[in-house]
Amino acid sequence: MSDTSLCIRSVQRARTRALVVPREHGAWCLLLVPLFSGAAVGVASTQRIWPLVLFTVAALALFWLRTPVESLLGTTPLSAQTPAERRNSLIVSAGLVAVSAVCLTGLLWNGRNRGLLLLGGIGVLAFVAQTLLMRVGRELRMMAQMLGAIGLTCTAPAAYYVASGHLEARAWVLWAANWMFAGNQIHFVQLRIHAAHAATFGEKLGRGRVFFLGQILLLPILAVAAHWRLMPALAMLAFIPGLVRGFYWFFNGHQLLQIKRLGWSEMSQGALFGILLAAAIIFS
Repeated sequence: MSDTSLCIRSVQRARTRALVVPREHGAWCLLLVPLFSGAAVGVASTQRIWPLVLFTVAALALFWLRTPVESLLGTTPLSAQTPAERRNSLIVSAGLVAVSAVCLTGLLWNGRNRGLLLLGGIGVLAFVAQTLLMRVGRELRMMAQMLGAIGLTCTAPAAYYVASGHLEARAWVLWAANWMFAGNQIHFVQLRIHAAHAATFGEKLGRGRVFFLGQILLLPILAVAAHWRLMPALAMLAFIPGLVRGFYWFFNGHQLLQIKRLGWSEMSQGALFGILLAAAIIFS
């Protein structure tokens, strides 16, 4: 086989994979970190493992399903063009639908875990609103991502609910904390991209004034929530590493933007946040 044929095959495989496998690594993080924190807190209280396994598989399958469905509908720049590509996207979509349907049936059997319907409905509305905003224009991209984060971070209260059997205050605290951290990450990544050439503090502040102010206000907001017992005081510690990395960028001069390195760094930040948040709530 010639080098040209090998190259063509390699490109085709890469394209096929991109059509059916989610490409947004950041979105995986926004999904998995809340899921982990909710699951860890829920299991620590009741240790209901089997429902949590079903929910985890269903959540991953539904998240994955979005990519091949969008490929079939042509709602993204990369969409299925040939009959083979449409067939592959359809097969993957059908398989993911079947997996998620089996898991959700097991979770909802005999009227159990009905709170998932409420959480799922909110998540669906968030994703619909995100899609509509994305179609309006790129100037609303940040707002659209924040709305999408509501849907992704709902895995935190849902995982806690199926693991503990209770849709209570802890579930909403987990959701709120994960959404605030996700918003911080989304804003920081967008700032790094749009201020890639900024070198001085003044240049960076000119680009990221809203983010800088948000960083300053976040801890007082969390302190007020802790004072009113809406959130454990220890949960504030989970936000500290993210705040440090945000402020550090403003004062560290010009930094070469490396997208992959930034992605891995934010994934590490997310993992650390999830661990610290779960520990704070469990031991509070």
